Amino acid sequence: MNWVVCDSDWEAEFCRVAEARPRVRAYVKNQNLGLEVPYLMGSTQRKYLPDFVVQVDDGQEDLLNLIVEIKGYRGEDAKDKANTMRTYWVPGVNNLGGYGRWAFAEFKEIYEIETDFAQVVEAQFKAVMDTHVK
Repeated sequence: MNWVVCDSDWEAEFCRVAEARPRVRAYVKNQNLGLEVPYLMGSTQRKYLPDFVVQVDDGQEDLLNLIVEIKGYRGEDAKDKANTMRTYWVPGVNNLGGYGRWAFAEFKEIYEIETDFAQVVEAQFKAVMDTHVK
């Protein structure tokens, strides 16, 4: 991918950071891809559209699909979305199998995206190494 239409400077900064990480193999803005996650806000059902899907080489045979949310203002709905992703969607899709491996990361500070993203990617790599290298 070499062109991304970004909705904000924050998303543009994330793209710059993703391009610079050697473990990132591909990324795409989740625009018209059909990736929607249902969640509840109170008793109202809504749909969450994550910002990006990033394929990361974390040392496994298959690439890790990392769902990335870039969030400047974080209202109550953002908390519900992140909780749904961490508690239900990621464990559920990983348990189903057949759709690859998935993880979720949310970035809230534009000036820390580079450091935070590097930490997420390296933590995924370290988890694989800790599991497979004894």
